Amino acid sequence: MPVCRFRLLEINDFGAISGAMSQEVTVYNPRKFERDRARVNDGFWPKLRRVARRIPFLGELLAAYYTTLDPRTPLQAKAVLMAALAYFVLPIDVIPDFIAGFGFTDDATVLYAAIRSVAKHIRPEHRERAQQMLDKALAD
Repeated sequence: MPVCRFRLLEINDFGAISGAMSQEVTVYNPRKFERDRARVNDGFWPKLRRVARRIPFLGELLAAYYTTLDPRTPLQAKAVLMAALAYFVLPIDVIPDFIAGFGFTDDATVLYAAIRSVAKHIRPEHRERAQQMLDKALAD
């Protein structure tokens, strides 16, 4: 079975996430990855259309999405990002999305940890594509 290793980000005593405080863990599960991919394929754009104006981390969310589509992105990085994107798409959250001011806090935390753990695989072209999508959406 394929195994991937990545840096697990931990939260220190001050509530800060630090890449320096890391350990290697085995996380890759092909069935979970396919479930996450199917969930993202079915639900990412519909949810994004519904909530885009309320998401302060929209650019990072789109950059993560485009990173998962890039064939040059390693499978383990795709799996980490796909899990975070699937969490965003889920209709049930730890903190419901409709709670003003706090609704996307859990989504942002999950996405932030995922991005930090695979940051070297998020290329400038992924961020550029995300920015182009934002520019196009704002122009409409």
